[in-house]
Amino acid sequence: MRHLSRIVLSLGLVSALALSSALPAIAQEEPRTAGAEKKADTDPDANNTYKQLNLFGEVFERVRANYVDPVSDKQLIEYALTGMLSNLDPHSSYLTEKDFSDMQVQTKGEFGGLGIEVTMDSGFVKVVSPIDDTPAFKAGVLAGDYITHINDEPVMGTTLNDAVEKMRGKVGTSVKITIRREGVDEALNFNIKRDVIRIKSVRYHVEQGNVGYIRVTTFNQNTVEGVEAAITDIKKQVKSEKLLGYVLDLRNNPGGLLDQAIGLSDLFLDKGEIVSTRGRSEEDTKRDNATPGDMADGKPMVVLINGGSASASEIVSGALQDHRRAILLGTKSFGKGSVQTVIPLPGNGAMRLTTARYFTPSGRSIQAKGIDPDIVVEQAKIEKISSAEDVHEADLKGALKNPDAKTAPAPEVKKVITDPPPEKSGSGEAKKIGDKEEAEQQDYQLSRAIDLIRGVSMYEGRRGTN
Repeated sequence: MRHLSRIVLSLGLVSALALSSALPAIAQEEPRTAGAEKKADTDPDANNTYKQLNLFGEVFERVRANYVDPVSDKQLIEYALTGMLSNLDPHSSYLTEKDFSDMQVQTKGEFGGLGIEVTMDSGFVKVVSPIDDTPAFKAGVLAGDYITHINDEPVMGTTLNDAVEKMRGKVGTSVKITIRREGVDEALNFNIKRDVIRIKSVRYHVEQGNVGYIRVTTFNQNTVEGVEAAITDIKKQVKSEKLLGYVLDLRNNPGGLLDQAIGLSDLFLDKGEIVSTRGRSEEDTKRDNATPGDMADGKPMVVLINGGSASASEIVSGALQDHRRAILLGTKSFGKGSVQTVIPLPGNGAMRLTTARYFTPSGRSIQAKGIDPDIVVEQAKIEKISSAEDVHEADLKGALKNPDAKTAPAPEVKKVITDPPPEKSGSGEAKKIGDKEEAEQQDYQLSRAIDLIRGVSMYEGRRGTN
């Protein structure tokens, strides 16, 4: 188990009331220019590149001279940079000075907005997941929703940053968003009051007197520290001989800081690789390994995942699954297996560029594929609408391909449970996951996880006495 320094290897992303692109793992660094001139001198296509740049210059001049309305040179350049990066993949983008500043504020766990994680898909803003206990979550915005209008203005034709900017506003004011939802014929309108979003990334309690439940909603600067404190307090509440195990809930967790995902995995692993990243350059290729010590003392663990579990959540899930440290239960994860680097630019802006793919300890790339749980358990109908099982990285326009989809074996799915007990099905109302008083009554996946913890603990207890 490692003790993390406060070095921020990654920065969140475009916040708002919306956070853009599935909270990628992001490393901040200076632009790389070494060798660029040498490559230009030896590249046989260099002349053609210069011709294309001349074409860009000609278009630029014609627009600034002949466009129906005056447009500043700065705006035109920003539009060009936005187009260049956003067309590479769903997670690369250009950040203005304000966007860059907002991103840095967001990863500290407090910012203004609605509290939804979004990405752009087919011209519309798609909700990856709402953040627990935020205005959007309380209003009933769900993972998989498409935002088609903001304050009655269509989203189609705008950039993700523009859409996010429209949702921003003074705390206490309201914004109207129009949503299309799968299975619902009519558009849904939500009037949501903006608020300061204070993300408490870790929540916990003791289930049924002897199972520790830890809910991680996002990976910000405080996540590993929060989980450490949670485990310490759970151990104080329950004596070691009575504590059966832990449930780690990563459902609808869109990800966040790479170092926090590595640190969280390391809390439960005492050796072996956690994750590797592989890019075009040598500096984008590295391996991170666990350090000695398992804070959970080797007790049984179940990790809950679903289609809203993305990026950093998948790093943790994949590491614990590959090392057979935990059983994964739920539904397939989102499938975001790429790493973005934030490169500061002149003028206090930045570019967020996809520079590497990450791989689980067994060598699996989960890009556009996701992680299959060991035990597939669909959520009870009472919470079915709050899952994101139909929204995955592979569904996004321009998503990176999985480099070894045909060669990397997926873990065997041990069991599929789709029908909740009759008394668990209900009204179809949206309920939040992990509420201490209502979890057992409404959270079918959590109930199955607790049953599994009890079963594994009983089996290991009997094996130890033989």
